[in-house]
Amino acid sequence: MKILVYSHFYPRICGLENVVSILAHEFVREGQEVKVVTPTFAMKILMYSPSFYPKIGGIETVISILAHEFVERKHNVKVISSTPARDEKKFPFEVIRRPSLYQLLQLTRWCDIFLQGNISLKGIWPLLFIRKPLIATHHSLYQRLDGSLGWQDYLKQFVTRFAINICVSNALAVRLQSKSTVIPNPYREDIFYEIPEIKRDKEFVFLGRLVSDKGADLLLTSMAKLKALGLMPKLTIIGSGPEEANLRQQAKSLEIGERVYFVGAKVEKELVQLLNAHQILVVPSRCQEAFGIVALEGIACGCVVVGSEGGGLKEGIGTCGPTFPNGDVQALTQILVELLTDTSKLSTYRANATYHLSRHTSTAVAKAYLEVLEKVGP
Repeated sequence: MKILVYSHFYPRICGLENVVSILAHEFVREGQEVKVVTPTFAMKILMYSPSFYPKIGGIETVISILAHEFVERKHNVKVISSTPARDEKKFPFEVIRRPSLYQLLQLTRWCDIFLQGNISLKGIWPLLFIRKPLIATHHSLYQRLDGSLGWQDYLKQFVTRFAINICVSNALAVRLQSKSTVIPNPYREDIFYEIPEIKRDKEFVFLGRLVSDKGADLLLTSMAKLKALGLMPKLTIIGSGPEEANLRQQAKSLEIGERVYFVGAKVEKELVQLLNAHQILVVPSRCQEAFGIVALEGIACGCVVVGSEGGGLKEGIGTCGPTFPNGDVQALTQILVELLTDTSKLSTYRANATYHLSRHTSTAVAKAYLEVLEKVGP
């Protein structure tokens, strides 16, 4: 039998497309001749992210993952960034760094979808002249460091009224003044995973920039309190930043310096090996994180994650670790005491990892994004 199927099809990945694909494969297995005709065309997606590789951080990671996944599904992707290149790293999509005003206009004309990783006023102006759907992904609140609002923040909030908004957590969505869809952040499952051959014989690890908002000093204070209780765990601090000298001095002053190891910034293989050697990743942020990809990376590497409960970090941790009120050293210390003295709790939290991480794979998150994009695409 010759079967002609007319339907939306790959690279779209919604329910109808999946059913048609399954049926077509099964018909072929039964010896039928099948042809699929589809009206679906690859979308031209322009992703504007001022910060991109070689910088490393949450938004840079998410934009890179999404761009790779969109290309994998046969869409045409171009990324605009103001971050200069430092090496010859190649991508399966074009990266345009520091484009001229004319280039930005031309790229906007080219695209079907204009996607911004956080609203950038410098990059959004072409849409005043060229009407294209704006997808705004929100990875932080629009406010000053002290929580106040500048004119730029008011203007960015105003822009959200005309955008299709995606927030990385429910905590962020409730504070955005416009309607949004919540799609949690992904992590690189091809990089972050458990390595059974590595002995997990170290207690605590901190991973992040060494700035006051990330709360590494709170963890050092908690380490001193654990020492006073007769507990002597070791701590590895992964990262660099302006507070490193102060943190080293704090560890020395608290007389815990011999149990605190500053190893600098690490990435990919070396970072994964370090995480696999530790039992507990502590994320003691003072600020309210929008999400916290670091939690997913730690969970994927087999760590139980202890983190601040304010903001979206709690959603990133899920049921894979306990949380405490932001800045509460006593509550943090109590949690660490419980985990050190009752290791069965570690096993309980680790048992939840597979299900929790399934919502955050690159494929799952890209699928959710494409379902939004395809509603406004060509």
